[in-house]
Amino acid sequence: MLEIKNLRASLEEEDKEILKGVNLSVGAGEVHAIMGPNGSGKSTLSYVLSGKGGYEVTEGAATLNGVDLLAMEAEERAAAGLFLAFQYPVEIPGVGNMTFLRTAVNAQRKARGQEEMDAATFLKEVRAKAKELKIDAEMLKRPVNMGFSGGEKKRNEILQMAMLEPKMCILDETDSGLDVDAMKLVSDGVNALRASDRGFLVITHYQRLLDHIVPDVVHIMANGRIIKSGGADLALEVEHNGYADILAEVA
Repeated sequence: MLEIKNLRASLEEEDKEILKGVNLSVGAGEVHAIMGPNGSGKSTLSYVLSGKGGYEVTEGAATLNGVDLLAMEAEERAAAGLFLAFQYPVEIPGVGNMTFLRTAVNAQRKARGQEEMDAATFLKEVRAKAKELKIDAEMLKRPVNMGFSGGEKKRNEILQMAMLEPKMCILDETDSGLDVDAMKLVSDGVNALRASDRGFLVITHYQRLLDHIVPDVVHIMANGRIIKSGGADLALEVEHNGYADILAEVA
C-alpha cells in the first residue's frame, strides 16, 4: 500500500538533510509504529509524505497504492487517501467544525468522482461518529479546535479521520499531551477504523500508546533512517532499555 524507497529530504531554508534514505513498506490492513530518539526524522517523514511545504525531496520515491505521492500537491494526496493526524492540531478561528468537516468530506468525494454528501446524511454520520468519541454537540458547533483541550483536539482529529475514511493514516505522536482517559478514547477511535483495506503508520515515543493500538511491525528510526524493525516486542525492549543498545548495534 505505502511504499517508500531510499527517501531523502532536506529542510529548504537550512539546506539540512533530515531524511537520509528511508525504506519502508506498509501493507493493507497493517499497523506499523515508528519510534526513535528526538531529532531522528520521524515527524519530518510524516510531513514529507503529506506534502507540507518547507521540505525538498532530493532522492527516492513514495507511492500509495502505486500512485506517486511526491508528484502531487497536498490536497491531491489527501484525495488519494492519505491522512495526517498532527502532533499539535492547529486552531482555525471563524471556521465552524461542522462546516470544515462537511467541506473536507465533499471536496474529497468530488475529487474521487463521487456524489457529494447531502446535509441530512452528513449530520447523521457525524453525530454518530462524534458520540463514539464522546464529542458533544457544543464541540461540533465551535470553530475548529478553538478553546479545545489537548485531548479534545486529538479526538477531533480522529473524528476527521473517521469521516474522511482514508486509506493510509499517519498519526504523528497522537498520544502527546493526553491523559489516560483521553488516550483510551483516541485509541478506541483508531482501532475502530482498522480494516483490511486501510493501513496505519503510528509515530510515537511511548509504549503506552502501543498498549492500546497494538502494531504489527515496530520500526526504530535514528539519524534519518530506519535502523531496525521487529514485532511489538521491540517497543517493549525500547521501553525497558532505551535506544542505546540498538544504536550501538548499527554504530
